[in-house]
Amino acid sequence: MTGGEISAAVEKVYDGGSKFPEVLCAVAEVGDVTVTRHYATDRDKTFLNDLRPLVGSAYYDITFYELDCDLKAPDTMRQYTGALCVGLTEPDGDSASGAPASYSLTFSMGPITSLPA
Repeated sequence: MTGGEISAAVEKVYDGGSKFPEVLCAVAEVGDVTVTRHYATDRDKTFLNDLRPLVGSAYYDITFYELDCDLKAPDTMRQYTGALCVGLTEPDGDSASGAPASYSLTFSMGPITSLPA
């Protein structure tokens, strides 16, 4: 996973001759998130064929969590609701390398919801 940064635009407004500005902040936004996975024909071929026509119109609820030695750290979970799939990068392999082909999906994120531990 890459992306998902949270930021808010800031505007500085100077009232009539004021030496210091009043800082006005917009609502926070979550940046696009890209997830990448190694491609396996038996697992991903049908999935990607079904997804291609849905790019730009399919919404998903996505849950992320950090991994530790026990595989999942439940107190690190976060869920994005209403994430719009806006990009699909086709499986890309290198015949000169032994690395597997990989593909990626890009999502424009909706609101973030923290999950209980």
